[in-house]
Amino acid sequence: MLLRIVLLALTCLLGSPNEAVTLTWDESKKLKWSDFKGEVETDSDATAVTASGITFSYSLKKTDGRITSFKTNVEAHFYPEKSWYIKKKGNDYILAHEQLHFDITELHVRKLRYEMAQLKVTPSIKADLDMLHSHINKALAKMQQLYDTESQNSINKEQQAKWNAFVSKELKTYEAYKSKG
Repeated sequence: MLLRIVLLALTCLLGSPNEAVTLTWDESKKLKWSDFKGEVETDSDATAVTASGITFSYSLKKTDGRITSFKTNVEAHFYPEKSWYIKKKGNDYILAHEQLHFDITELHVRKLRYEMAQLKVTPSIKADLDMLHSHINKALAKMQQLYDTESQNSINKEQQAKWNAFVSKELKTYEAYKSKG
């Protein structure tokens, strides 16, 4: 199931984000079951699937043919049309598990913003930005997989609580880089 989440997130990222309906992560707005609009995959043993990912773009300013500055835009997005749940099984506890998947995406957005803030303008800035983006997407996929594995997709309540606390602490660590809703 986790691989499916990662593949959905990567599929969403590789497609044009401007064409897909998205919700941008916002600290004051939590996911609701009504946000999950995708068709239930009947061959899955999952109760719910959250498709989320990082959208990333940058622009470069050149003066006399050399790069003098850059701007970036990084956001955590939730993809309603790719996310789904089984209505008979969906409850607040499972919704909180799915919200944490989206929060983990936001955590990686913050980490990426932090890493980009450390960069200096050099002739290799494009490659540096692309490398950071690639690295953070791999770290995001790894953490999403670890989260589902350790929490057993929310079944292991003790591990779920540990993940809730860990992600909350990490989000606070990178608070200066949070998305502005």
